[in-house]
Amino acid sequence: MNATIKKFSTSSELNNQFVKEIVEKLSAGIEQDGRASLLVSGGNTPKPLFEALKDAELDWSKVDIALVDDRWVPLTDPASNETMVREHLLRSKAADANFVGMKTTHTDAFDAVEDVTANVSKIKTPFDIVILGMGEDGHTASIFPCCLQLDDGLTTEKPILATQPTTAPHQRMTFSKTALMNAKQLYLHLVGESKEAVLNRVGSETDVRKAPISAFLNQSDVPMTVMLATTK
Repeated sequence: MNATIKKFSTSSELNNQFVKEIVEKLSAGIEQDGRASLLVSGGNTPKPLFEALKDAELDWSKVDIALVDDRWVPLTDPASNETMVREHLLRSKAADANFVGMKTTHTDAFDAVEDVTANVSKIKTPFDIVILGMGEDGHTASIFPCCLQLDDGLTTEKPILATQPTTAPHQRMTFSKTALMNAKQLYLHLVGESKEAVLNRVGSETDVRKAPISAFLNQSDVPMTVMLATTK
């Protein structure tokens, strides 16, 4: 595994350090390019991080924020990653950030790929920071080992694709591996002993189809740091 691992005893300790690194890198991006971009993951793990980050001193008006993926559900659905980001990150000082969501009015995610591609094209690239998550099955973003779109997600040059996992609910919209690799810094944010066990398993996985996250962990083109807290 080529990634650097930073291990913390608690999620609180991790979040304190992570916020500092995020602010530092976004500030550097603003200074260098006039804008900065941050791609984040959904789920429960990043909620405490977002709560800490939203109060950070930063020129948020010059920051583009987007999700690496989202479930294709209405914003009223608790499963919506966009709704979670709006509730936990896009408040306080971070309310001034420019958020680019994925969900459109299309019923079928596969019909919305062209529109979503156009929307995310407005985000500043290369992304200053991409924060990935990881499932127990080794998936990341919405590139699942179980989905028919697995190979496309790992190899396409297109930035956006729709996926339909067979082991998880909902259609998804996701950035492709190629798009996510167009970053200055990659992070993998993990909390808990069970995720540490998965990391130890997939870190040496040579078949990226079995654990898509390994495609990011075992590369040397973009700096990759694993932020791991053993307990909440």
